[in-house]
Amino acid sequence: MTLLALTAAASEAAGKVAETATDTALVEGAILLGVATLFVLIFRRLGLGAVLGYLIAGAIVGPHGLGLVGGGESKLAFAELGIAFLLFLVGLELSPGRLWQMRRAIFGLGMVQVVVTGLVLTGLIHLTLGFSPAASLALGLPLALSSTAQVLPGLKSSGRINSPFGEKAFSILLFQDLAIVPMITIVAVLSRAPADPSAPPGWQMAFFTLWAIVVLVLAGRFVVNPLLRIIGRYGERELFVVVGLLTILASAALMHSLHLSTALGAFIAGVMLADSPYRHEIESDVEPFRLILLGLFFLAVGMVLDVGAVIERPLLVLSLALGLVAVKVVVLTLIVKLFGKPWPVALGLGLLLSQGGEFGFLLFAQAADALLIDPAAASLFSAVVTLSMVTTPFLMLFARNLEFSPAAEPFDLDDPEGAPRGSAIVVGYGRFGQIVSQMLHGVACSVTLIDKKPSQIELSSRFDTKVYFGDGLRVDLLRRAGADEARLIIFCIDDASVDAAALKPIVDAFPNAKVLMRVFDRRQLLAIDGAGVDGVIREVFESSVAMGLTALRYLDVDPREMEDVEATLRHLDETRLQAQIDEGDISAGMDHRFKPGGGREAESVLEKFRLRRLAAKALKDDPKDEESEQASSAVN
Repeated sequence: MTLLALTAAASEAAGKVAETATDTALVEGAILLGVATLFVLIFRRLGLGAVLGYLIAGAIVGPHGLGLVGGGESKLAFAELGIAFLLFLVGLELSPGRLWQMRRAIFGLGMVQVVVTGLVLTGLIHLTLGFSPAASLALGLPLALSSTAQVLPGLKSSGRINSPFGEKAFSILLFQDLAIVPMITIVAVLSRAPADPSAPPGWQMAFFTLWAIVVLVLAGRFVVNPLLRIIGRYGERELFVVVGLLTILASAALMHSLHLSTALGAFIAGVMLADSPYRHEIESDVEPFRLILLGLFFLAVGMVLDVGAVIERPLLVLSLALGLVAVKVVVLTLIVKLFGKPWPVALGLGLLLSQGGEFGFLLFAQAADALLIDPAAASLFSAVVTLSMVTTPFLMLFARNLEFSPAAEPFDLDDPEGAPRGSAIVVGYGRFGQIVSQMLHGVACSVTLIDKKPSQIELSSRFDTKVYFGDGLRVDLLRRAGADEARLIIFCIDDASVDAAALKPIVDAFPNAKVLMRVFDRRQLLAIDGAGVDGVIREVFESSVAMGLTALRYLDVDPREMEDVEATLRHLDETRLQAQIDEGDISAGMDHRFKPGGGREAESVLEKFRLRRLAAKALKDDPKDEESEQASSAVN
C-alpha cells in the first residue's frame, strides 16, 4: 500500500512538473513571437532587415536582458536546425554538375580565405590581447568563419544566389562549413583537458565525413528519389512535406551522431535532390519551416549575448567587434582581388562576409571545454561575434551597391553615349522590355536598350543583344542616349517606387518624345498621375484578361458572351480607375467591378454591351429581324 502511494505521488508530481514545463514553454513561446514580431516590423520599416530585429528582440527578452525567457543555449542548439533547412534549400538549387563547376572557387578561394583570415586573426589576438598561441588559434580560426544564416537568405531572397557574385560568396561559405571538421580536430589536438573517450580522433572524423557523404548520396539516389516518384503518382501533397522534413532531419541526425556539421549533411541531401522533378514541391513545402527556425535561431543568438559582459567592458567589446569586421574586410578584399576579381567585387564580398559566424559559438564552447580558454573569454568573444552580426544589415547595403557598380564585372559596360541614334529608347531589358523591343524590331524600328544591372547586360550579350549600362531615370543619361531625337522613350523597369517626381523632369526635358511607362499596379498608376506620360500599361492586366478568357473558353462559354464580358470588364476598370484618379483614393469606384452575384453596375454595363452587339448584328445581317429591331430600339 505504501509503495502504491509513493508511486501515485511520484506520478502526480511528474504530471505537475510536465504541466508546469508546458505552461512555461507556451508563455515563453508567446513572449518570443510577440516581441520578435514587434521588432522585426520596426526594423523592416527602417530598412534594416529582419535579422537585426530578431537579434535585438532576443537580447531584450533573454536571460541577460529582462529575463522574460530563459534557456538560450538549449534554444540555440534546437534552432540550428534552421541553418540545416537553409542549406538544404540552397542544395536544391545546385545540381551536382553545377557544384562540380564551382569546385575551384570552393577549394581555392574558400580555402585560402579560411586559412589566411584565421592565421591573421590568430596573430593579432596573440600580439594584442596576450593569449597563448594555442588559445589564439582556438579563437582566431572560428572568427574567420562568416554567418551562413545571415548571408545566404539575403542572397536567396534577392535572387542573387545564382549570380557570379552570389556564387563566389556561397563558395566561401560552403568551404567554411567544411572547415568546421578540421577546426574541431585542431581544438581536440591542442586540448589540455583529459581525453573524452566518446569523442572520435581527428583521422576518424575525416573518415566519417567521407563515409557520411557517400551514404547521403546513395540514399538520395536510391531511396528518396524513388519514394518521391511513388508519392507523385498518388498526388498526396502532405507526403511531400513529410519526405522533405524526413530528408533534412535524417541527414542532420546522421551527421550529428558522427560529431559533424548537420548543415553540411542537409546541404548534401539537397544537392542529391536538385535534379528531381519534384524539387519545386519540396522547396515550397520546406520553406515555411526554414523561415520559422531561422527566426528562432537569431532570437536565440540574441538571448545568449552576455549583455553584462558588454556593459562591463563596452569599449573593449565594441572595439573587438569593429576590429574583427575591419580585419576581415581588408583580408578578404585583398584575397578576392588576388584571385583576379575587380575591386568593387572584392570589396563587396569583403563587406558581405565580414561578420563572425554562428559556428563560432560552438567552437568557443569546445575551446573552453578543452581548457584552452576560460569561460569568460568564450563569453567575451561570443558577444563580439554577436555584435559583428549586428553590422551585417548595414554592410549588405554597401555590398549590394558595389555588386552592381559599373566596374563590378569583367565584361564591358558601355555608356549609351556611343549608341547609334534610334527612334525608340527602351529602359529596362528584363522580361517585359524584351517583348516590347522585339515588337519594335518587328517593324524595323531602331531601338537603344538601357539597363542598370550588369548581370542582365552580360546575359543579353550572350544572345547577341547590345544593352547599354546606366540609370534610365536620369535626364543626362537619356540625353546621351539620344532622347532629344527619339520618338519614343519606353520605361519597362520593374520598380514600383517610380512616381511622378521621377518622371516629370524627363517628360519636360524631351517634349518631342512620347513617354510610355510600365507600372506595377493601379497604386503606382495613381502615383505617377500628373507626370504627363503619354501611355501607361499595368504589367499583369492584359495577361490576366487573357487568362480569364482562356478560363471562360474551358467553361464552354459562348464566344460572343466572352466578348461582352471582356468589353464590360475593360469599361468597368477604366471607369473605376478614372474615379480613383479624380478622387485620389484607391477605394473609389468600388461598384465598378464584377462581384459574386454580378453586381448591379456590372450587370447594367454588361447588358448594354449585349444589346449593342445585337444592334450591330441587326444592321449588318437583317435590319428587319424582330429581335434585332428590339435591341436597336433599346440601345437608342
